[in-house]
This record gives sequence, C-alpha cells and structure tokens, in this order.
Amino acid sequence: MKKFLLIFILSVFTLSCTSAQQQQVSQYPAAAEITFTFTRQTRSASNQYAVWIENAQGQHVKTLYATRWTAAGGFRSRPSSIPIWVKIFNLINASRDQIDAVSSPTPRTGTVTYTWDGTDARGVLAANGSYVLVLEGTLRWENQVLYRAPFSLGQLTSGQSASTPHVSVQYTGDSTAERSMIGGVVVKVMR
Repeated sequence: MKKFLLIFILSVFTLSCTSAQQQQVSQYPAAAEITFTFTRQTRSASNQYAVWIENAQGQHVKTLYATRWTAAGGFRSRPSSIPIWVKIFNLINASRDQIDAVSSPTPRTGTVTYTWDGTDARGVLAANGSYVLVLEGTLRWENQVLYRAPFSLGQLTSGQSASTPHVSVQYTGDSTAERSMIGGVVVKVMR
C-alpha cells in the first residue's frame, strides 16, 4: 500500500510539474531569435553574458537569458560582470522569482539560441514598433562585448517569413584573447 501511495504521489507531482511547465510556454509565435556560438573560456572572470530586448527608448522590455553566477549575486563581488544588463534589469532590486525566471547556468561550448515571443517581462504582448535585441558578454574582467540588432516588430512584408537585421558589435578593453567566447551572431525577426 505504501508503494502504491508513493507512486500515486509521484505521478500527481510529475503531472503538476509538467502542467506548470506547459503554462510557461508562450501562446504567441516567435517574434525574434538570436543564435550564436558560445565557446567557454578557461580563465577566471569570464563566461558571463545576458540577452535581452529593449524598446526604441532603450528601456528594458524582457530578458531572455542571463548567466546564473552574475544574476544570483556575482555582480556584487565583480561589478564588471555584464554591467549594462545588471543596470537595465535593475538587478539590485529584482526579486528571487524575477532572477530565477531569466537566469540559468552558463551553457557548454556550442551553438545557443534564445527566442523572444514578443511579450514583455509581465507576459503582455508588446506593441508593433522598434526594438533592439542586445547581447552583452563579459569576456574577461573589464573586457566586454556588446552586440546590438535593431529591428521592427510587425513590419514583415507580404510573403516574407523572416528578416535578418544588421548586428553591430563593440568591444571594450584591451584583450583580444577571449573574443572567441561569442561569435557568429545571427538575429532573425519572424513577425
């Protein structure tokens, strides 16, 4: 009887977890996505990055991903870790739930993709208009990289399934050794 009860409880728990995960999936089709190659660095003070959407006024709309170490408090001991995102996300005042919703451990070396469903941080559908997809990386200590891809949501022409906006890149700091951490950045806009 105990074994049956344990199996029943685990089944209910699994179903409720699956249901909760399914509720987090957006009801909206993808609006934009960013794909790039991430190569983990072996030196300290590296491997930190964040991906987010800003509106045309430079205000945070939604974070798609941030490395857990920085988001969970690492920015306090290392202020040079993805500082633009820390400021625009207002990380110092973010709740644990807000941080958990956008952060995960640093991925392994490989191709990564992050998709924006067109909603803001509260889950409200964003209006058509101008946005910027931003990728900030801390390559090592104060050596940073910032990718920006301005795009217009809702501006695809008839018969066009996706557009590829121009991605600009800016490096700060004097080291070039870690620039391979993030490369091959491609942004696609689907609506």
